[in-house]
Amino acid sequence: MFSKPHKATEPADAGRKLAMASLVAEGVRISGDLETAGDLHLDGAVEGDLRVGHLVIGETGAVTGAIHADSVEVRGRVAGVICARRVKLWSTARVDGDISHTELAIEAGAHFEGRSLALIRPETPALEAPALSVVAAE
Repeated sequence: MFSKPHKATEPADAGRKLAMASLVAEGVRISGDLETAGDLHLDGAVEGDLRVGHLVIGETGAVTGAIHADSVEVRGRVAGVICARRVKLWSTARVDGDISHTELAIEAGAHFEGRSLALIRPETPALEAPALSVVAAE
């Protein structure tokens, strides 16, 4: 009936610091570059370059400038280049510019005018097997 409380196990990503995403609300207009290591949800407009961890551009969101992020989800508009490991264009997205990525997903209905450039990690050169030498024993 009564027992000691069980110790909760830590999640696998316990080392990652949890933080709230920053929000740029609809109707807010930012002129200039914006940088954060955290997450950003954009429903307003940014005229400048963005450098963020994870970016979500809402349906009313717009970016005019370059985007550098780990991952980007676009539901609104982007006029400029996107460089991210993962990029997803939802059906309401409109992107005019090149996208550099390792993963790209485009829903039906999304507008994308530009180039899709795959980011390829440089291959590590294969190590040569050491040469065998035979020495005769006397």
